[in-house]
Amino acid sequence: MNILLVDDDYLLAKGTAKLIQRIGGHNVTISDEPAEIVKQCEAGTVDVVLMDVNLPGASWQGQEISGADLSRILKTRPPTAHIPIIMVTAYAMLTERQTLLALSQADEFCTKPITDYEFLLNLIERLTKKQSEQN
Repeated sequence: MNILLVDDDYLLAKGTAKLIQRIGGHNVTISDEPAEIVKQCEAGTVDVVLMDVNLPGASWQGQEISGADLSRILKTRPPTAHIPIIMVTAYAMLTERQTLLALSQADEFCTKPITDYEFLLNLIERLTKKQSEQN
């Protein structure tokens, strides 16, 4: 499975990617560049997106955007709308989960730091299975 990990903290993302690759055997690509993220998703090479909520300095078509904004962009574009997106954040309280999911149109929510990789991998598998059953 090809996972796109969107995070502005490259070192944290690299450690997360290594654990996902080692434990789950998945390919993980890291990016925090919105144009590249949309391009990769439109190319059909991404099975799941793990999206950080905060992407300081990220912009799309001249406007500063967050990970929630980028998630919503991907979910409203026909070529990318089917890709499961898991929002990942260290700042949102669990009580804000529904608001964040509604704003981002993402499929799920996960808190950082990720400490339970088995849970994350099961969540990824569940979402991709659900997606494949819908197609």
